[in-house]
Amino acid sequence: MGRSWRNFFRRGKEEEPRPAVATEERESAAEEGAPSSAAEEEPSGGWFGRLRQGLRRSRESVVGQLNAAVAEFRDADDEEFWERVEEILIASDVGVPTTAKLVQRLEQEALEKNITGAGELRRLLVEHAARMLEGPVEIDLSHRPTVILMVGVNGTGKTTTIGKLARHLPAEKVMFAAGDTFRAAAIEQLQKWGERVGAPVVARERGADAAAVAHDAVEAAKREGVEVLIVDTAGRLHTKINLMAELEKVRRVIGRQLPGAPHEVLLTVDATTGQNGLRQARMFKDVAGVTGVVLTKLDGTAKGGIALAIAEEVGLPIKLVSVGEGVEDLHPFDARQFAEALFGEL
Repeated sequence: MGRSWRNFFRRGKEEEPRPAVATEERESAAEEGAPSSAAEEEPSGGWFGRLRQGLRRSRESVVGQLNAAVAEFRDADDEEFWERVEEILIASDVGVPTTAKLVQRLEQEALEKNITGAGELRRLLVEHAARMLEGPVEIDLSHRPTVILMVGVNGTGKTTTIGKLARHLPAEKVMFAAGDTFRAAAIEQLQKWGERVGAPVVARERGADAAAVAHDAVEAAKREGVEVLIVDTAGRLHTKINLMAELEKVRRVIGRQLPGAPHEVLLTVDATTGQNGLRQARMFKDVAGVTGVVLTKLDGTAKGGIALAIAEEVGLPIKLVSVGEGVEDLHPFDARQFAEALFGEL
């Protein structure tokens, strides 16, 4: 069984688990007269079916080419075959260093076990990919208040992810901080999400100091007994240096008010950006103290191999993946499921 929301959040020992807030789909269904059960609209296979559907383009590209290559596979000593596999994986955004490690391990095990069949080789590929993707994926909610800092460049779905995540949090009191004071309409977008999920939003005027917003929000969260505070941040300032300096300042301010915070720093990465997403992961890891990645837009023209590159080359665990616009399309990451959805049979 894959990872579920139920075992995704780490809570204090004394706390009893509480159900997450009702999903946006139920709210929308009530307004539009549509069926109220989100499960009625799920593809067969539940989340795994949705993940496979989201990764369909990636899988058709990768598996289709691998099938063609494996059809000609006769001998594990065939160097041309392994070079072809490397080309396919690199083209799928797995990245050169990660591809080299993955193919080396595959070739070594295929030689040791005298593997010649396509099914066995695909099973090995899924196994080794899953190992690369494994990591600590839970979100720590054991603090009061827990502060989650959201970072990432504009257009990666950062603010939308905040709203989706809030829907799944097993918390009664959630608050947002509109720390992206640079982008036009960013504050309003977060306020709309706040209205939809019942979360108050701490905000100042556009162009205000983001660290001041964070300061106000932490104070309000402590005063009002908020369980989870999610802080939005800018994704682009005039220069990269300015953006990184602002993020460092926001983190310092939060840490001074609440020692140990932020407790989670989640980086949203648009999977369709490929190797550019890998560069973003490196940049934000160094400056923002990222604890995990939210991989978004996997239902687009993404080549999902970027997940392996981020996990292996940057050393950041993928904690959440999103395969669509709906709240139910955001889900805790499961290494085995992802590897099977990406490299499994068509």
